[in-house]
Amino acid sequence: MVRTGLSALLIIGTWATAGLTQASAADSSSDPAKAQASAGIITAMQRDLGLTKSQAEARLTAEKSATALEGKARNAAGAAYGGSWFDAGSGRLTVAVADGAKASAVRATGAEVRVVDHTARLLDTVKSRLDTLDAPAGVSSWHVDPRANSVVVNVVAAEQGDNDVRAFVAKAREAGPVTVEQTAEAPQTFAAGTVGGDPYYTGNVRCSIGFSVHGGFVTAGHCGQAGGAVRGWDGSAIGNFQGSSFPDNDYAWVNVGSGWWTVPVVLGWGTVSDQLVRGSNEAPIGASICRSGSTTHWHCGNVLAKNETVNYSQGAVHQMTKTSVCAEPGDSGGSFISGDQAQGVTSGGWGNCSGGGETWHQPINEILNRYGLTLHTA
Repeated sequence: MVRTGLSALLIIGTWATAGLTQASAADSSSDPAKAQASAGIITAMQRDLGLTKSQAEARLTAEKSATALEGKARNAAGAAYGGSWFDAGSGRLTVAVADGAKASAVRATGAEVRVVDHTARLLDTVKSRLDTLDAPAGVSSWHVDPRANSVVVNVVAAEQGDNDVRAFVAKAREAGPVTVEQTAEAPQTFAAGTVGGDPYYTGNVRCSIGFSVHGGFVTAGHCGQAGGAVRGWDGSAIGNFQGSSFPDNDYAWVNVGSGWWTVPVVLGWGTVSDQLVRGSNEAPIGASICRSGSTTHWHCGNVLAKNETVNYSQGAVHQMTKTSVCAEPGDSGGSFISGDQAQGVTSGGWGNCSGGGETWHQPINEILNRYGLTLHTA
């Protein structure tokens, strides 16, 4: 019953306006670290990242500063920009530049600098060439890694000797600077068969709500096709998929009607506090990130890569963000959040929340822009 009631909170809006105002005030304080995250985020970061409460609060503050700095540092680097990432050890943003003459201008913004051989533009071009190749099942994904200053191709360890995998890697290396790394398993989406008491159903599939938008919510595209009916936790009609894309992308949005409405909340499922959503500023590589889903609830990890192409059995999905957060079937479509900033909707991954794994999400701002939606914020 607790699970069912909490599921309803996201879209039924059983909290009154006064309740939302009160929750917002409780989350805010004179301490900027505490102002950006609820106790639930802090608790999950302590559990999944091995941090103390004060370390988690300090990291969130540092990540917020790094996120705000990233655009300025990129502009200072200009055409020499080679990518950027958050360094949890130093608590600072590091920016790669392919021209040492730009280093001082980037440092002046407050960022650390690493001089590299290749620009981000060149590496993006190499990745785009790989996107035109037909990848075998043994190739998990590929992305630009600014820290390695290379395009990283992830190969399933057990398949690295496969002739098709070897041929793909050979073609990839012809395209430009490529590094090959191993991953334990091939990625898969996290949809699941119908289970009672979970956020929403479409056909015989259960998935998780991502984020409230004005007029509905966003979720994963593999959970349903445009026009498909969506039912709530109690079996009553919510609305329909208004748009859906999978593969190539993995996003969708559902309209909300029939007496249902939305609130800007990510559920803690009674395990941690619920989290208010206040924006969608994109966290840098290396930043902490947490996920809420109807199967495994709250888990946290780090942002590992951006703009990664993921090779699912159904086809490749582009512009994904990879994380070290675990997930399991039924978590698809659920919320990825960093501090109080929406990041994306759960797509798929490998592993589970007992043994660990990796999970990808489709960035929220891409979904909002694609469908002309406005995030519902507190």
